[in-house]
Amino acid sequence: WLASKSKKEVKMSNVSHPEHYNKGTIEAINLIEDWDLNFSVGNVIKYMLRAPYKGEEVQDLEKAKWYLERHIENVKKGK
Repeated sequence: WLASKSKKEVKMSNVSHPEHYNKGTIEAINLIEDWDLNFSVGNVIKYMLRAPYKGEEVQDLEKAKWYLERHIENVKKGK
């Protein structure tokens, strides 16, 4: 796959459409925007979706947990 891509194409796909966000038919950012999710909830979704594919599964799950806990606290405060 990489052999058929130019360095610029590989760099752009790593920036704009990283492989770890494109495992299904819907890219994480499209789901987040379509559902109009806030920053914290969007990050929960992002980290959960990419966790098994990026190479740092536990770290991404912990990040998702951190954003979820932050969102829960904001909901409790009425934010």
